[in-house]
Amino acid sequence: FYGKGGFGKSTTSQNTLAALAEMGQKILIVGCDPKADSTRLILHAKAQDTILSLAASAGSVEDLELEGVGCAGRGVITSINFLEENGFAMPIRENKAQEIYIVMSGEMMAMYAANNISKGILKYANSGGVRLGGLICNERQTDKELELAEALAKKLGTQLIYFVPRDNVVQHAELRRMTVLEYAPESKQADHYRNLATKVHNNGGK
Repeated sequence: FYGKGGFGKSTTSQNTLAALAEMGQKILIVGCDPKADSTRLILHAKAQDTILSLAASAGSVEDLELEGVGCAGRGVITSINFLEENGFAMPIRENKAQEIYIVMSGEMMAMYAANNISKGILKYANSGGVRLGGLICNERQTDKELELAEALAKKLGTQLIYFVPRDNVVQHAELRRMTVLEYAPESKQADHYRNLATKVHNNGGK
């Protein structure tokens, strides 16, 4: 999941991944957000050591393993090592990333960032084999947001995978450091994340 900071990338990804886990998928989350909040909702804001802080204190990679809901933390060592040694763009260049989803909104800067990220994906597409899976629009309730998101997807030669409507239940869940699926599993918003997860799952390799 890529996207401009502050537009709901971490929230959208964690809720979507929680829905994928609910479907029986095994999920590994490796975040690269400077705020270290890529697993905040999954781990209920459990204190985490980042790669940078670990490197500074000369700790071991095993120190990074934290058990989440339904996760024993296995398999994280290889991914963390890879990102630590090779940098942010290496998953694209070395075929470690297979699909990229861009989280955006109808606001200008979010669409501008989505366009630039798409250029970066195109740059490494042939050498790394990565593909743009599509756009995920995280609604900010701006004018003609759905139409703008669909138009941008068409312009980029991709698809709008899902339009996630704005709902206050997301903020309520975040205040409690929970995903929507955990906080309000029967809510319409939880179903939206389940639908998004299904779209992503069914889109794999297509």
